[in-house]
Amino acid sequence: MAQILIRRLDDDVKAALQHRARQHGHSTEQEAREILRSALRSGEHAHARLGSRIAARFTGVGLETEIPELRGQPARPARLE
Repeated sequence: MAQILIRRLDDDVKAALQHRARQHGHSTEQEAREILRSALRSGEHAHARLGSRIAARFTGVGLETEIPELRGQPARPARLE
């Protein structure tokens, strides 16, 4: 496995990382690995646009009808009948 060294880390950042590691029952090193993994995992989906991410989340739920795009139209209040 690879190693990484981070120089000139602010003291308050290091203290917060150590505190967070204690809360999760991890070593500081393990906590840093978890933070990096999480950040990179969530970054994979960050490039998709919001509408595409919403559509992907609800794929296979049973909606058969296409939803028309409303780009450029004025917002209207919802009708609750």
